[in-house]
Amino acid sequence: MKLHKKGHAWLGLTLALLLLCGTVLSGCGGSGDKTKVRIGEVTRSIFYAPQYVALEKGFFEAEGLDVELQTTPGGDKTMTALLSDAIDVALVGSETSIYVYQQGSDDPVINFGQLTQTDGTFLMARNTDTEFDWEMLKGSVFLGQRKGGMPQMAGEFALRKKGVDPHADLELIQNIDFANIASAYASGTGEFVQLFEPQASIFEKEGRGKVVASFGVESGKLPYTAFMAKQSYISQKEDTVQRFTTALYKAQQWVDSHSPEEIADAILPYFKDTDRDIVVSSVKRYKEQGTYASDPILDEEEWNNLLDVMDQAGELRERVAPEAIVDNSFAEKAMESK
Repeated sequence: MKLHKKGHAWLGLTLALLLLCGTVLSGCGGSGDKTKVRIGEVTRSIFYAPQYVALEKGFFEAEGLDVELQTTPGGDKTMTALLSDAIDVALVGSETSIYVYQQGSDDPVINFGQLTQTDGTFLMARNTDTEFDWEMLKGSVFLGQRKGGMPQMAGEFALRKKGVDPHADLELIQNIDFANIASAYASGTGEFVQLFEPQASIFEKEGRGKVVASFGVESGKLPYTAFMAKQSYISQKEDTVQRFTTALYKAQQWVDSHSPEEIADAILPYFKDTDRDIVVSSVKRYKEQGTYASDPILDEEEWNNLLDVMDQAGELRERVAPEAIVDNSFAEKAMESK
């Protein structure tokens, strides 16, 4: 009889523990419920390889996150999606958070995880017969990027360093939508164009021009693209943001320690219409110039360089201290836990 009672007691305890595992711990070895996080990326780009690695290699999933990725073309559209709660986290240039801050938002957008630390565009010349010199840009037709966006501001910053005034020394075209710049160049617009990968490598392969310089190298390190969220979301979802940042850091370390070929194979599902050799070439370019950040920290020196770039472009009302809209605590904790 005692054994019978103990058997019932043991069974009851086991059922209770199983119930606890299923509801409180979200699994205890099972799949369980995961926390959904909606990311809006400003564009689909090999420039963002660590993000796709985090998804494809299961780093987000290992942290109990169900990440839904959508592309919201353009910084303005991405920020609108974030502010309207259509997404939870934005992957976009840090300048957009400064624009929101300058407008006096009651719920500022906070940068919590840096992904890229240089500009991701390259200067392509249509004429491939002569050796490139920056003086060649003077008097040329230059197909640039959107006014006020980081690609254009970093591009102008680099041109000025090389003695070229982007608004006086050349014909600057800026009225073409981001998604249509490559096709405009392909149809014959511009002698020079500012392009991201893989488009630069694709055009080289097609014989439409050659990459003659890197704006990432010329403009220096800056928090070019970062994960950010509204302060209200971060305050309510601290644990989620921490797990997200931890997964990001693991992916960054993976990218840092693997070859362009291995990275390309990991991210190919996100670039199904792009040849593998083009993906490898693009990743190699970005790796060689140190574009991918190896950790999520947004440091002060890079932030000040960003402010300098925006100031020169005439887009900065006042210098914004990093403490106002940067929170490195999640990145620091992620790095400590490895």
